[in-house]
Formats: sequence, structure tokens, C-alpha cells
Amino acid sequence: MSIYDKLKVDLKETMKAADSEKLSTVRMLLSALHNREIEEHARGTDVLDEKMVIDVMRKEAKKRKEAAEIYAKAGREDLEKKELKELKIIQGYLPAELSDTEVEKIAGDVVAAGAKDIGTAMKEAMKIVAGRADAGRVSAIVRKLLS
Repeated sequence: MSIYDKLKVDLKETMKAADSEKLSTVRMLLSALHNREIEEHARGTDVLDEKMVIDVMRKEAKKRKEAAEIYAKAGREDLEKKELKELKIIQGYLPAELSDTEVEKIAGDVVAAGAKDIGTAMKEAMKIVAGRADAGRVSAIVRKLLS
């Protein structure tokens, strides 16, 4: 079952369970995916593939993480907790991220294959990583290997 289909099923289940926090998060994710579907339809693509779905969900997770950090700095623990709960729910649908060791191996292979500058190495590494690791982590590891 795809992530998109799982979200649709979970929407019904959370409505029945009256889990308002999860329900609002699932609705938000479905809305973001629907908006991406509309964008893709305008480009001539009719369906979202799994990579596009994961990309949208990672962006939503990143938004929640950044918002939680901002709320923490502002001393708004209530809003920070809400954002962190939403982040946890979103992460439950995403595939597991690669560990630093796995990212180092991938980056090492890319550098060994002949990538001499950060741009080329990042482009190749991100193709292989394919959304399974944060670009910031990959960039830090690639920079370390190139220096």
C-alpha cells in the first residue's frame, strides 16, 4: 500500500477513533498532497509517484521542525509541543532515514568515483540518497570528505 493510500485509510480510522491531533495532521498531509497533485496535473502528469509523496511529506516535516524550534526560542512550549506531535505523526509515515554511516559510505563512493567539487558530489549523492537523508547532513559529510 502506498503512503498516499495509507493516509486515506488512516483518515477514516482517525475520524472513527476521534483522535483530533492525528486527524488534523492527516488532513493537512492530504491537503498538501492534493495541492501537489494539482501542480503536477498542470504540468501534464496525472498521478503522484511515491518519490513525490515522500518529498511533500519531508517538506511538511521540515516545516514542523523549524516551527518547533522557533516556538522553543520564543518560550511557547504549548505550540512547540503541538508542532513536535505533528512532526512525530508525519515521521511515522515516512521511510526510515539513512544513518550517518550509510550516508558517509554513499558520499565516499561518489567522491571515489571522481566528483571533485561540492556541486557535482552533492548532485550525485542526492540522487542516490533520494530523500532518505536530510540534504544538510549529506552536505556536511560531503564537505568533510572533499576537504
